[in-house]
Amino acid sequence: MTTTLEAQKRALINQTDYMLEAVNMAKHFPIKTGIFQRTTGQIKAVDGISLYVKKGETLGIVGESGCGKSTAGRTFIRLYEPTEGKVLFKGRDISRLSESELSRTVRKNIQMIFQDPYASMNPRKTLKSILNEPLITHKLYDRKGRDEKIAELLNRVGFNPSFINRYPHEFSGGQRQRIGIARALALNPELIIADEAVSALDVSIQAQIINLMEDLQDEFGLTYIFISHDLSVVRHISDRVAVMYLGKVMEFARKKDLYEDPLHPYTTALLSAVPVPRKRGIQQRERIVLKGDVPSPANPPSGCVFHTRCPAAMDICRKVTPDFQEVKKEHYVACHLYQ
Repeated sequence: MTTTLEAQKRALINQTDYMLEAVNMAKHFPIKTGIFQRTTGQIKAVDGISLYVKKGETLGIVGESGCGKSTAGRTFIRLYEPTEGKVLFKGRDISRLSESELSRTVRKNIQMIFQDPYASMNPRKTLKSILNEPLITHKLYDRKGRDEKIAELLNRVGFNPSFINRYPHEFSGGQRQRIGIARALALNPELIIADEAVSALDVSIQAQIINLMEDLQDEFGLTYIFISHDLSVVRHISDRVAVMYLGKVMEFARKKDLYEDPLHPYTTALLSAVPVPRKRGIQQRERIVLKGDVPSPANPPSGCVFHTRCPAAMDICRKVTPDFQEVKKEHYVACHLYQ
């Protein structure tokens, strides 16, 4: 008998090893038109997703551009307010906390690394000021203690302490991302959300940053949510993977299960595009080319949102939204092929 993810997670809501859970979480943006800015519709950037990440694990979230993965990450941390559903941090619903209570009890424990670290830094502030800011905001340490903490952070991410008075424009992209990681670590968080943290970097620098993140995870017992469009990078760093399409999670499973035995036609199509080394004994995946364009999140298709491009679409797919349910142990999929 299958069990929906929502029901299973509700039963396990008090388990301490679940760092973060989203339960039917949605984020819709209003479409405003005309001189009076009347609301004429909604963009369903995230449309009722349910997933979780365990303590000490890395959850990878993948999908095409515009699928809602970055919006989901920002809603987890409440940079965007959820339209519907819940966000649970260590079993506590943080989606309804006031901003002051959120800042006092949760903000220190959840930090974010952005895709473009230069855009997320004040270009008029030195490296020391950038790293000092979260410590001052949360009233941690005295001046001497803050200086020692900054020196420790710089050393941990491979920076020379002599760089402390430089400005963001004086650093390369990889160096700026290291600054972003140091800033995220400043408050000793338990959960870090990395939003396309390596996508703008050269491949060799990507490897350095990912290795650094893995080392920090082992050293500090961190939990990551790693958002990316690169399935190869996600495969390397993740323990579990969620595949998103048009605001919904199509498939969610442990990494090995998802990459070796994908169930959803969309996941299968994505994985078929990943280059595989031509070695003896390795079976090559048949390339699946999806037809058509991704529909607009302002006017998503009825039924399964993927049916307009799905090579296995049936009549029911056009009319009925498939349940997101467990079809194998800890392997969830939203597809009528398994219902």
